[in-house]
Amino acid sequence: MTVMNRLSVLVSALLMLAGCAQHRVMERPVAVEMAPTTTAPVAPAVAANDNLNAIAWTQTAIEHDLIYLQTYRDASGRLDQALADPSWDALASDERGNGSLRKMKPAVILDIDETALDNSPYQARLVLDGNAYDEFTWAEWCKEQKARAMPGAVEFARQADSKGITVLYLSNRAADLNEVTLANLAKVGFPIKAGEKVFLGLGTFVKDCEQNGSEKGCRRKLVAQQYRVLMQFGDQIGDFVDVSANTSEGRRAAVEPYLGWIGERWYVLPNPTYGSWEPALFNNAWSQPADVRRQGKLDGLRRD
Repeated sequence: MTVMNRLSVLVSALLMLAGCAQHRVMERPVAVEMAPTTTAPVAPAVAANDNLNAIAWTQTAIEHDLIYLQTYRDASGRLDQALADPSWDALASDERGNGSLRKMKPAVILDIDETALDNSPYQARLVLDGNAYDEFTWAEWCKEQKARAMPGAVEFARQADSKGITVLYLSNRAADLNEVTLANLAKVGFPIKAGEKVFLGLGTFVKDCEQNGSEKGCRRKLVAQQYRVLMQFGDQIGDFVDVSANTSEGRRAAVEPYLGWIGERWYVLPNPTYGSWEPALFNNAWSQPADVRRQGKLDGLRRD
């Protein structure tokens, strides 16, 4: 093959290749249809519950424990002052009456649940199991006697006991839980003074006093007949004074005359998990559907 022939063949080959390449470039890409992918929503392992944050804070936040420690430590530092002052009394005037304090034995009053004993495991079970409070499961929890002492509470109670001060436990636990409650208190180290009725549960009979629901006023009047009360501890306003109108305004009005006693004779502890503050936000109507009660709580929030 001559040189000219070779060049001719080479040029023809190059032109063919260029044409193929141009054809590929101009070719429309083939669309590949993919099957649509859908991800089904994953149901939460635990249903949403308004109490989750409250329980989580109660059980895990160090701030919770520190509040209890500082409260009981501060109260311990005032015991001698309260003992030395014969006029020192922590009962509201309408519960104290006109009796003389001078010959009465000194005492302190402790509410039990969320004041002396920690029942957050019971509340946690309700959240995890998607249940609501009921008397049966509550009683079963109490019978387990597994409630731990709140930080600082045992130390305070023992110090008071060592000074000859009777520690009284005033609780709204039902009467049939008296024995298991006392056993739980003793198990974690609270002093139980022999020969004295130191546990005053729901249903305690008080002569000439008509108890309204779970209010503690009658039982405090019973205490007033025998003791000079130096201090009271609780997580509800009703642990200190009866509330005639359970509204936000009514609760504030009930405690208003005693603001000077807070942190001196009355020691209020935090409880975001339950209490009379909650139904006060929905007109105390537990019979309403849950979403209606929740709306009442939402309506109680303020933006400024």
